[in-house]
Amino acid sequence: MSPAEAQGGRPVAEQDKITKADIEAKFRELTGDVDDRAEAAKSTAVTVGAVVAVAVVLGVFLFGRSRGQKKTTLIEVRRF
Repeated sequence: MSPAEAQGGRPVAEQDKITKADIEAKFRELTGDVDDRAEAAKSTAVTVGAVVAVAVVLGVFLFGRSRGQKKTTLIEVRRF
């Protein structure tokens, strides 16, 4: 077996040349899968981010409300 045959199983003269179109097609194939996964992750991240934002706003509101009740001075006015 010659070194040329060891690389691909066929002699070098019989191998097809790789064209720019072949490289672009393979690149699109690889990035297509990544793009699909990125879109799915992005929608999940937006949903989780929205839930966290609502929880933080609600927590700050409730914390501020309870602090306001503790610091509020009650003044009783009586008329004689």
